[in-house]
Amino acid sequence: MTDSRRILVLGSGFAGLWAALGSARRLDQLDASDVVDVTVISKKPFHDIRVRNYEADLTSCRIPLGDLLDPVGVDHIAGDVTSIDTTARTVTTSDNSEHGYDRLIMALGSQVAKPNLPGVRKYTFDVDTYDGAIELQRHLARLSDSDGDAGVATAVVVGAGLTGIETASELTGALARAFADRAVTPRVILVDHNPHVGSDMGDSARPVIEDALNDNGIEAMTGVGVSSVGERSVTLSTGQELAASTVVWCAGMRANPLTTQIGHEHDRLGRLPVDDYLRVAGVPDVFAAGDVAAARMDDEHLSVMSCQHGRPMGRYAGYNVVGDLLGQPILPLRIPWYVTVLDLGAAGAVYTEGWDRHVVSRGAEAKATKININTQRIYPPLNRNREALLAAAAPSLQDRPE
Repeated sequence: MTDSRRILVLGSGFAGLWAALGSARRLDQLDASDVVDVTVISKKPFHDIRVRNYEADLTSCRIPLGDLLDPVGVDHIAGDVTSIDTTARTVTTSDNSEHGYDRLIMALGSQVAKPNLPGVRKYTFDVDTYDGAIELQRHLARLSDSDGDAGVATAVVVGAGLTGIETASELTGALARAFADRAVTPRVILVDHNPHVGSDMGDSARPVIEDALNDNGIEAMTGVGVSSVGERSVTLSTGQELAASTVVWCAGMRANPLTTQIGHEHDRLGRLPVDDYLRVAGVPDVFAAGDVAAARMDDEHLSVMSCQHGRPMGRYAGYNVVGDLLGQPILPLRIPWYVTVLDLGAAGAVYTEGWDRHVVSRGAEAKATKININTQRIYPPLNRNREALLAAAAPSLQDRPE
């Protein structure tokens, strides 16, 4: 394929994977697979089901990329992207290799934004990545052998957004299991600078969340920030010190910083503005999808950093990048519905519809929907079947979850 044109997809998360599969599908439709080479560049040869990192069992959350890309003829390069030159149309990786492209899909995702406060980066855990989640689980497993100081069974979760609430709700069970044979009472504290937990969830869902946290025995400390973290302590902005052997940082997400090397416009989250076709504004030959892109879902709302938007954005970006390269039709993306399904641990879940988060179901009923989403709906076909993988990458929208 030395004379082939090349599409590079940066990232193998929800947007990156589906962009690669979407590109392969469109090339197959156009009978052009032999004239365009699609290559994914990502740090590790896996597709991680990142949104499940808060869960206790991660055994099915890491999928070998070869099982997904090889059957459809997409290549993979394992490496960290270190620089992007949109003028020269090249991407450089950590081994100093340079990779040229004719079209680029930026899908490197987002990362938790840990502030430069004393001890935060040294002593806090997170569930931002699979490796980070595994590190947290190993830490929790070791706790039962720790000295019985005041904070050995206490976990502080910083950030009471969706990730923080789900993580705190799971930690109550994890700590109970870790200390089942010891006379220690586990404690989970959720800390947030906002006046309410789930500040983005609206007035309809907030009482449901607050009731669930109370049922789970989770303490909420709102309207307060963190000023420092020690090996076994957290100091709040009020000066109060909490004894805690586990601190999980879930506050704030930012787009991959390599977005600064593409274009001149970025929103407050570092995302690239894209048009309805996922083309980056003012940057020829570059598309963006997922958490690095700010796309209009309707006339009033931008995409959110979630697999709910990342997956269809990837599919459409993959379809459109091929059309753009080969002079074929491309498709606009708008998503007319929005839902949120928040896992509340032993208290079930809460399911909302619309941007105002109107509660549709809660408890066990919503939990069943959450389990279906986390274990089936967001997964690609796992049978290495080419036809199934290409069919799943169609540029179409799923219906709302049932």
